[in-house]
Amino acid sequence: MARPNTCTAVFDRIFFAVDISQGILVADMQEIKDRLRLLQDEVQKSLVHLDLPQKKSHLAALDVEMGATDFWNDQLSAQKVSKEAGFLRTTIEDWEKLAHDVKSLLDLTEMVDTSDKESITQLDADTREAEKTHNRLNIELYLSGTYDQNDAVLSFHAGTGGVDAQDFAEMLMRMYLRYCETKGWKTTQLDLSPAEEAGIKSASFKVEGTHVYGYLKHEHGVHRLVRLSPFNAKHTRETSFAMVDVTPDIEQADLEIKEDDLEWEFIRSSGAGGQNVNKVSSAVRLTHKPSGLTVTCQTERSQIQNRENALHTLKSKLLALQEKHHLETMEQITGDHVQHSWGNQIRSYVLQPYQMVKDHRTDFETSQVDKVLDGALDEFIEAELKMKS
Repeated sequence: MARPNTCTAVFDRIFFAVDISQGILVADMQEIKDRLRLLQDEVQKSLVHLDLPQKKSHLAALDVEMGATDFWNDQLSAQKVSKEAGFLRTTIEDWEKLAHDVKSLLDLTEMVDTSDKESITQLDADTREAEKTHNRLNIELYLSGTYDQNDAVLSFHAGTGGVDAQDFAEMLMRMYLRYCETKGWKTTQLDLSPAEEAGIKSASFKVEGTHVYGYLKHEHGVHRLVRLSPFNAKHTRETSFAMVDVTPDIEQADLEIKEDDLEWEFIRSSGAGGQNVNKVSSAVRLTHKPSGLTVTCQTERSQIQNRENALHTLKSKLLALQEKHHLETMEQITGDHVQHSWGNQIRSYVLQPYQMVKDHRTDFETSQVDKVLDGALDEFIEAELKMKS
């Protein structure tokens, strides 16, 4: 048998490899087309659900209202209208841009040479970005609750577990502040009570942005930590608990609370380590006696300003409880509607003997504990929103 020509065999292998590579590129292009067609269908369904023509008509009416010469005479009403208009404008622009981008990408799939690996790679990256944008915008369709578009007050309270619980409360505070940062939300500290040895006893922040309460509302509840304690000599495995409280920031000009139902305390503001930073009692602790709800505010140097902020937050909490429990009047709110919050935990963070974060409502879990504690909460929040829809 004649031996094959070595040079010919080498070229055959090269051409065979090129054919295989070309086949892969063609397959990649077909997959991208299929994904884009599916995405285009999903976007069109969302656009029908959104009823953009109606939203554009409403936005036009708001623009006319904002153009009136006396529009800013009522600051509170003007801010509300401006915020609604801004939300509508962003919603319309985002969805129309996504629809345009998907169509442009589909048109590109007919123009790109299937042998151009670099162009196909870029087309795939752009398609993934469009899919990511659609997922983000689609999640916001689940946010249709009464207060979902509102800002929120986010609070943290150490529970059972001593120093470990206080440290865990601070870990949760950092986790949610990092999450807010990734969403581009503004956070303002309202209250912070440091613990003596480590961590915090409690803290509260106002969070401002788009759909803040809608995203965060299901994070309300008890969180559980299991780890080897760094606060005892034997480093035994300990379980500790902390509470996350989420309240919509609500405008309540027509809400009245009986002065007899309020108990005011005036205290000195505290800094890191618990030291007093003011010589005057500018911080405020406000308790609603019928429900037992307590709000502390020490952000401002002025006691009057802290009083206003504390009362505003308390009213928001009461309105949220009234809606949640379907109560007809504020007088029906009792301590039972507040204390149930310390029931079963909603999420566990296990650092030892294995690493796992698990949500007990959706059963969503991940072993990437460090990422979660650094603010990667999107998958947990999206799973809960989809389940509740």
